[in-house]
Amino acid sequence: MKILVTGSNGLLGQKLTPHLNNDPSVELVATAREKTVIPVGRGVFHPLDITDANAVNKIVGSNRPDVIINTAAITQVDKCELERDACWNTNVIGVENLIKASKQYNVHLVHVSTDFVFDGRNELLDETAEPGPVNYYGESKLAGERRIIESDISWSIVRTVLVYGVTNDMSRSNIVLWVKKSLEQGKTISVVSDQWRTPTLSEDLASGCHLAATKKAKGIYHISGKDYLSVYELAIQVGDFFKLDKSLIKATDSSAFKQPARRPLKTGFVIEKARSVLGYEPHSLEEGLRMVASQLVS
Repeated sequence: MKILVTGSNGLLGQKLTPHLNNDPSVELVATAREKTVIPVGRGVFHPLDITDANAVNKIVGSNRPDVIINTAAITQVDKCELERDACWNTNVIGVENLIKASKQYNVHLVHVSTDFVFDGRNELLDETAEPGPVNYYGESKLAGERRIIESDISWSIVRTVLVYGVTNDMSRSNIVLWVKKSLEQGKTISVVSDQWRTPTLSEDLASGCHLAATKKAKGIYHISGKDYLSVYELAIQVGDFFKLDKSLIKATDSSAFKQPARRPLKTGFVIEKARSVLGYEPHSLEEGLRMVASQLVS
């Protein structure tokens, strides 16, 4: 099976590249806007900007993948709120370009989406939960989802929550790395206690995308960690695990932050569908932190 990955330089993309290369049944085509930041092994790499319809058609047409996994997106929530045209161009127009190419070349599209398509008023969401984004990032990702759902291609949508992990070039920060670095530097940090998530190890998300791709699974799947906790509790667990000074972590609530974009309060996922249909099984948070720690010293 030939799988083309977009956004291969992102946190998820950098995990998918070796993950897919370790599957002898997969032939990998990695793509990103800039030159690759990690070796693609036995795969091949092509520069690709998904907002360029002609480039998408050319790359898909020349490589003829069986599956595309779309990890390319603008995911910085406040940036999306302030730079709406750029956000829409990547998160919606880029998806439309992939849909057109998928239809023309009979490709199954696996699209990575987000918990931010929800309004955060309900706990532990399954795939039947009604979306209702509270910020522009969520609106753009929901619009991308709807373009796919309304198309007549073969598709999977993989939604995920608060992804953490380590990239090869350390170019991508996330909640775990930020808390660890701040505490190591002796900084006092304020962390929200009223936002609840099921944090997702990037390797687990890569595994979920791999499963959806190889099975050409149809429909929406919630892929996240299995531990449901507040962002403050997550920060405390990071401090505990790395034996850092937890007294530097101060609990606050969302009203204390003056950010351009609102955040949904509760977006933990129910992952039973992914478990039963895909065979997905995530690491615990402690196991995920152990993996992060091993990668930081390797």
